[in-house]
Amino acid sequence: MPSPLPSPLPSPPTPAHLPTVAVLAFDGMAPFELGCVVEIFGLPRPELGVPWYDLKVCAETSEPMRAVGGFTVRAAHGLDVLASADTVIVPGVPDVRGRVSDELVLALRLAYERGARMVSICSGAFALAAAGLLDGREATTHWKYAELLQRRFPEVRVNPSVLYVDGGDVLTSAGSAAGLDLLVHLVRRDHGPGVANVVARRLVVAPHREGGQAQFIEAAVRPVEDDDAVSRAMEWALGHLAEPITVADLARVAHLAERTFVRHFRRRTGTSPLRWVISQRVAASLPMLEGTAAPVEEIGAAVGFDSPVTFRHHFTRAMRTSPSAYRRAFGA
Repeated sequence: MPSPLPSPLPSPPTPAHLPTVAVLAFDGMAPFELGCVVEIFGLPRPELGVPWYDLKVCAETSEPMRAVGGFTVRAAHGLDVLASADTVIVPGVPDVRGRVSDELVLALRLAYERGARMVSICSGAFALAAAGLLDGREATTHWKYAELLQRRFPEVRVNPSVLYVDGGDVLTSAGSAAGLDLLVHLVRRDHGPGVANVVARRLVVAPHREGGQAQFIEAAVRPVEDDDAVSRAMEWALGHLAEPITVADLARVAHLAERTFVRHFRRRTGTSPLRWVISQRVAASLPMLEGTAAPVEEIGAAVGFDSPVTFRHHFTRAMRTSPSAYRRAFGA
């Protein structure tokens, strides 16, 4: 798979040929993601003064399909229409551990080889990955599926922290609401920020959200269960986050030489001791940002950062948003 190149913005289509957007429906689908696609690309918007889209709902079957919530959906089009569309959107898959059908894989590959823009929302990345369209690329999915996507498709560079990844001709987004961010981004690419801002206002959503999905991950300081040298050091660190912690301190608690401790720690966690400590301090700050009115400076000091600047730097790097913005979003 060649490295992706940013695709040029398409020239405005004539009314005789509106760009076709095909969205996949499937049995057992969650209706939110499908509804987002329909809301943005399926509603006529003559007031915008630009040629809009021709939406096609496609499926592998012509039979009624069950949707979460107790109703059924019947698609008007099959995979042949999906394979011929200008933009193909996969809003999910029935089972992230299941097999993607040969028929769908073929349709996705045909669409891509024709030059279609390929898009996934949430677990839809598993279908694009099964078709080989994410090999060698950076991609994202819902944070709770990120590890599984990486394990099942090791050629994909999974980034679990961002809301979406624009690879030019292949785009992926995180969980359900992040799909809206990506869909508005597609409108921005096609018609410019003015049109995208109008669409976003109609949806009562931000035209572009700050941060990434790292801020939504259920991150909390968890007790260490295993009783070994590294675990003892980790357990000690969790009880002393407000104090200065060095590698020498951790190695001493573990009763290991520093180099030996670092080697065992990295093998155990995949990261360095000090990076791990920083991540635990950031995680420990979240409940205080969510549930107290304490100043950000005090919270940073309480979890062991030596200055407000250091706290903001590491928090923003880990959470893709600032402590103050996180509090505005999640504070009680």
